[in-house]
Amino acid sequence: PGASAPMYRGDRARWNPEQLLLASLAQCHMLSYLHQCADSGVVVTAYEDEPVGDLATRAGGGRFTEAVLRPRVEVAGEEMLEEARRLHAPASEACFIAASVAFPVRHEPTITVRPS
Repeated sequence: PGASAPMYRGDRARWNPEQLLLASLAQCHMLSYLHQCADSGVVVTAYEDEPVGDLATRAGGGRFTEAVLRPRVEVAGEEMLEEARRLHAPASEACFIAASVAFPVRHEPTITVRPS
């Protein structure tokens, strides 16, 4: 089960709805991105993301004003770097969740090559 955010006396050990929304955005982008990479011959050897969101609060509620995904992607070879960077845009366009939210979702990827 989930909980409210700690600032609303929620349990820090449980995911709150805001974290779940950010996780959904990040996972949707990751799955779309990995699909794009597989179709394009880009071999992804590692992928991590730590999404963050900006919230505007007001009495009685609030809203997200932006989400930022910061995927850290590792690819198998240097020849894949440019295509790996380029594929974040079509992956974003393919993400149903990002297309459904009423705030911008930015991407700040870091792409590296797997050490040999």
